[in-house]
Amino acid sequence: MRQAGAEGFDGFVAARWSALIHLARLLCGGDRHRAEDLLQEALVKLWFVWPRIADEAPEAYVRKVLARAAARSARRRWWGERPVDELPDLAQVGDESATVVERSRLEAALAQLPPRQRAAVVLRYYQDLPEKQVAEVLGCPLGTARSHASRGVARLRQILAVVVEPVE
Repeated sequence: MRQAGAEGFDGFVAARWSALIHLARLLCGGDRHRAEDLLQEALVKLWFVWPRIADEAPEAYVRKVLARAAARSARRRWWGERPVDELPDLAQVGDESATVVERSRLEAALAQLPPRQRAAVVLRYYQDLPEKQVAEVLGCPLGTARSHASRGVARLRQILAVVVEPVE
């Protein structure tokens, strides 16, 4: 019995790892290391409840744990300087580089949102969850979840409205 449950859990993690790590990274504002830590924490919690929810909605459970853990850790986080591996080079223009630059811009803009707004925007528009499910994941009323998502999108539009002019 324990072995069969472990195989199901391992299969779930193997199948959904890339999507879950991407979700965690977006919820963490692009911080890959923090995202890995949060996902590991969420998967540990999932392991303990796996026998009960394996046949129901394990991904929804992980999303809920990730969103709440990201919001909780953001409240404790120091918001000073953030070191990066490389400085962004906006001068590169090309098919792939333009996509990467735009994705980086979006991740940086998401990182500027408050944790609950960021979680609402990511869950609603990236994960394409219905508003009711976003509210359940965030543990708040439907109207509050709508408000977080609306304000988050409005703030993203303000942040992203700044036009980056190419360097020639």
